[in-house]
Amino acid sequence: MAIDSTTTQSYKQLKEDFVSNLSGGSVSEIAQVCAVAPVVSLVWSVLQARQSFFRPYTPLGYAIDFLLNVGALLLSVTLYSSAPLLLNLLLLTVAAFVYLVPAHTRKKKPQLPPNAQSKKSSSEQPLGVLSTKPFLTNYRGNMLIVTCICILAVDFRLFPRRFAKVETWGTSLMDMGVGSFVFSAGVVASRPVLKERAEGKAAPLRTRLKKSLRHSLPLLVLGFIRLLSVKGLDYAEHVTEYGVHWNFFFTLGFLPPFVALFQSALKVLPSYAGLALLLGVVYQVLLETTSLKAYILTGPRNDLLSMNREGIFSFFGYLAIFLAGQDTGMLVLPRSLSRSISGSNNKTSGTVQRRSLLLNMTGWSLVWIALYFFATDYKYGFGLSVSRRMANLPYMLWVAASNAVLLLAFYLVDALLFPSFYSAQDVKTEKELYDMATSKVLRAYNRNGLAIFLLANLFTGLVNMTVPTLDVGRVATVGILVAYMGALTAVAVGLDEYNVTIKL
Repeated sequence: MAIDSTTTQSYKQLKEDFVSNLSGGSVSEIAQVCAVAPVVSLVWSVLQARQSFFRPYTPLGYAIDFLLNVGALLLSVTLYSSAPLLLNLLLLTVAAFVYLVPAHTRKKKPQLPPNAQSKKSSSEQPLGVLSTKPFLTNYRGNMLIVTCICILAVDFRLFPRRFAKVETWGTSLMDMGVGSFVFSAGVVASRPVLKERAEGKAAPLRTRLKKSLRHSLPLLVLGFIRLLSVKGLDYAEHVTEYGVHWNFFFTLGFLPPFVALFQSALKVLPSYAGLALLLGVVYQVLLETTSLKAYILTGPRNDLLSMNREGIFSFFGYLAIFLAGQDTGMLVLPRSLSRSISGSNNKTSGTVQRRSLLLNMTGWSLVWIALYFFATDYKYGFGLSVSRRMANLPYMLWVAASNAVLLLAFYLVDALLFPSFYSAQDVKTEKELYDMATSKVLRAYNRNGLAIFLLANLFTGLVNMTVPTLDVGRVATVGILVAYMGALTAVAVGLDEYNVTIKL
């Protein structure tokens, strides 16, 4: 169903109006929608832990994996968008039913006694300093899937306008999505820093900048490709989102070198969280005490800087979000106990590690929530409003608090249903337990997340150029979105199946 060329300009204006001047929804409703992801993780984990449903991984297993980790999230932003609590209750009912069904029994591999560690095969490598924990895969995979769903769904009428990005002030699901994408990138970026610290190395600034530029270049190229394609194809665009030329790929591309520069400040500040807060506070003070806020929101667009002022100045807010994510990664990626201490008692060491991680994650979640409360509350705080357009301090704190709580929720599922992962004593055992505790679909999205996100953008452009999305009914909308996510997931799983990693 092609769009008639005679109505292209008017239809383009309709589409731009469709995503403009929106005010968003409530923080509580957004939290209810976001809660669907860890609840889905609970259902999947109960199926796996109690029934070994996804071992071996059959076509039926893939179908259920897709329906849970993709289908349920799709429902949460379309057909169940007005009743996220009901969807959560239905999913919890399924989890409870599966849990109460007698557990599937299977032969267990013989376990070595604790005092026989020295007799293990030399192929069983000792664990390193870092760990890819199942709950991190579940968190990041779900975030990528929701992001991919929303970037196309937002162009259809079935997708609630309150979930689309707000114009200036307010909160929405997609505002949370873009911030979460940056936050999760920060979590992942903590890995090389932790490796350096474990090896007792400290790369000089020049080396860090060179490495960061290698990461930045592909993203900046993608930013220019998107810019040229949007302008060349006369694609509908929302100028007040990032500006006339700026786009999200430019924001992602400039993050690595700035993070490399800001790392030098850690000699003065105690943590990445402190650096994130300092940057966020300084930026907010400038917004409140100078003409910067008025310039960003109402200034004329008469030069390159003013044409892209939203993207350029919001970058500092996204940088603060990235640093907050990096601080979280520094907390959750390392192993909390040395293997020499834990080697004598696997069960005890695993319990201590789980408890330590739980306390730290709970503590930081409460810190971010408290900071967000004081920044936004009119009675007891500063009464500031959230603005994704400027990526101001309240927005940064909202994103950090929400992602910290989500990570905690995913971790609780992990710790309750797959506690043995935290007692693994060698790489081989840990890898087996990790594979058992994580969805193949989510692992696939994690492996090539940025490449899949780029493909999702291409698919979104293709659909918008060939389908009059504003005129599509509910059933057809769901059909298009299912086909779109089915294709994306098939590509992601296919790449993972053939052991292909695309690094951008």
